[in-house]
Amino acid sequence: MPNHHHLHAPLRSNPSSASSSSHSFASKILFLLTLLPLSLAAIAFLLQWRGGITDPATLLSPPGSLQFPGMESSSLSPLSHSSLSSSSSDCVHLGRTNSPSFPYYHNWKLDFGASLRPKICVTTSTSAGLEQILPWMFYHKVIGVTNFFLFVEGKAASPEVSKVLESIPGVKVIYRTRKLEEQQAKSRIWNETWLSSFFYKPCNYELFVKQSLNMEMAIVMARDAGMDWILHLDTDELIHPAGAREYSLRQLLLDIPGNVDMVIFPNYESSVERDDIKEPFSEVSMFKKNYDHLPKDTYFGTYKDSVRGNPNYFLTYGNGKAAARIQDHLRPNGAHRWHNYMKTPNEIKLEEAAVLHYTYAKFSDLTSRRDRCGCKPTKEDVKRCFMLDFDRSAFIIASTATEEEMKKWYHEHVVWDDKDLRIKLLRKGILTRIYSPMVIIQSLRESGVFSSIIASAPKLSKENFLLSIDSSNSTRAVASVSLPSRKIGRTKDSKATKRKVLDIESAVFHEVAVPPLSPPGVHDSDLILLS
Repeated sequence: MPNHHHLHAPLRSNPSSASSSSHSFASKILFLLTLLPLSLAAIAFLLQWRGGITDPATLLSPPGSLQFPGMESSSLSPLSHSSLSSSSSDCVHLGRTNSPSFPYYHNWKLDFGASLRPKICVTTSTSAGLEQILPWMFYHKVIGVTNFFLFVEGKAASPEVSKVLESIPGVKVIYRTRKLEEQQAKSRIWNETWLSSFFYKPCNYELFVKQSLNMEMAIVMARDAGMDWILHLDTDELIHPAGAREYSLRQLLLDIPGNVDMVIFPNYESSVERDDIKEPFSEVSMFKKNYDHLPKDTYFGTYKDSVRGNPNYFLTYGNGKAAARIQDHLRPNGAHRWHNYMKTPNEIKLEEAAVLHYTYAKFSDLTSRRDRCGCKPTKEDVKRCFMLDFDRSAFIIASTATEEEMKKWYHEHVVWDDKDLRIKLLRKGILTRIYSPMVIIQSLRESGVFSSIIASAPKLSKENFLLSIDSSNSTRAVASVSLPSRKIGRTKDSKATKRKVLDIESAVFHEVAVPPLSPPGVHDSDLILLS
């Protein structure tokens, strides 16, 4: 027993020793837990000070899968550091500031590389200001458009606007000068018959002729610039590339079969919900869908509710816009289509993608259209000036009514005030919500892209501005420039006697230009349903 007592005696002294050991271990753990985050913070600081690190997640991703369109040369791309360009087309360089002008996507280059295919260009004829042109242009840059051919007059041709436009990479500005007007008489399509029914008429007819002639010139420019596709859009229209694997016009056209010559985008029309909209691209999200994207029974079954007493389903045109593959013998076929001198183009109509038309989205659009046209506000004279019924009615109201009467008319015919009707047509699929353009343009604006571009534009003296016009217009494509139809109309007899039809062996040569057309009306329903 004594031995056992002696044997267990040391064991009775262990509690105090174990307590001391446990306290020492806890202190070491606490020290390590304190030291570890401090060490990690120090390492992170050193790495950041040295220029950043590559996200391990990017090493497991396919090349380019984490890039936004146009980021191929961005410092955000793990694949781009070896080929980082110092091109002035970078949004950072456009801003000429010490900090990035696009804080969400540092060095996001909206000037695409030469290897990016297909190369897409847009041509337009515009008199708008920067507040409309810049959001329109950079939205299309984001979705993959590489080049722009801008035929400018009015406000768009002023030094304050044009100097900014000319500073943007991929943009060519063409001014309406007397030299261009004189060369118009040599234009090929002016001396043909398919467009002749629109000659010598004012307002919308004159614009339609200008657009067609400018499109002819843009084809030559596009070919010289190595473009693959060309679109004609107005600056109140945005392409909505729905149906592509990514929100990208480039991807959409990349998936088009090689034997297709022309792609038709049915148009959706803006449906505003109030009368105080200032920036339609950033404030309008509701659109009326095109007949081509609706079941026929739905379209005609809700026709009365959709029209709301207006002349047609859409306020303005309903036959969409088209993109054409650049190829030999391509020509415009009016502002909405393209054609070919030697063949009937193989065309397809897209089932999901659309062109969003922001028409009469601002109350001021009523008076601005009125101020651009000198026609008399009578039912007979407006037929001479406008192709579509709603434009004629709007012109008469804007020319004869008081501001209060105009506002009332605008609510009755344009603004969707009736919430119950909106919900009904949204459920039927006649109306739809589209937010992508709004989000993209708001992000561009909030990121300072537009303000940086304006701030970075060079200051031009009057002499240098005139020289820049001459330089911009000195191109071999100038043989296709348009002359305002009203000016030519004053010498109609002498010009008309010189018009000749070129001897072209083509069965489709005499096809008439496609004008803006209204969607099918209720009187067309029986014929369409039988077809």
